[in-house]
Amino acid sequence: MDENFYVNVSNTETSVKNINTTSIGFEESKIRKITRIEKIFKRTADIVGSLCGIVLLVPITLGIKIANIINKDYGPVFYVQNRIGKDGKVFKMYKYRSMVVDADKKLKEYLLQNDDARKEYKKYKKLKRDPRITKVGNFIRKTSLDEFPQFINVLKGDMSLVGPRPYLIREKKDIGEAYWQIVKCRPGLTGIWQVRGRSDVTFDERVDMDLEYFYTQSPSLDAKIIVKTVKKVVLKDGAL
Repeated sequence: MDENFYVNVSNTETSVKNINTTSIGFEESKIRKITRIEKIFKRTADIVGSLCGIVLLVPITLGIKIANIINKDYGPVFYVQNRIGKDGKVFKMYKYRSMVVDADKKLKEYLLQNDDARKEYKKYKKLKRDPRITKVGNFIRKTSLDEFPQFINVLKGDMSLVGPRPYLIREKKDIGEAYWQIVKCRPGLTGIWQVRGRSDVTFDERVDMDLEYFYTQSPSLDAKIIVKTVKKVVLKDGAL
């Protein structure tokens, strides 16, 4: 991981200098403390935002179900997966299913048979040309519709609108010492990783970005990330 990294969500660059992310050598004095009022504001924004998003779930779910049937995909519309939440607690994260049934099992088989894919997955924890993605799944990923069910997680308090994206349980060991800082935040529906170009970011760079959020989080940063997220979804630039 890089020893120095920068928060560059807006055109103005806010820097956190001389931070060693390998040894996690942050000074307590450099941590931006979140006030009680900011916590209340963030949770209120989460509730209002999630309720607005949940309203859209009914027509979107119906549309995806019909599209799947047309493409002779009779599997479930939703996909539920265990993820790492705040303080390391595991929670069930909801998504629209964008892959074939038994995708995790098929991933293991595919990686065993393909050396290049195995190297790519080790570096990015994803595949650019993932053979498990369905025709409808490809569309809902490009439009980020697959993430909409997570508004339910936000309303429940498992997640927030903005924060580090929730990690898979198997990724805990790859996060390293940064794990205990990152899990102090409630995982987000979007975050710095998303607005910086998720598809082109390595796993180590993602961890650095999640550390950035932990040390610099604020209502104004959340607002900038949400605005940039909306722009990315509209432009279909780098699936969220």
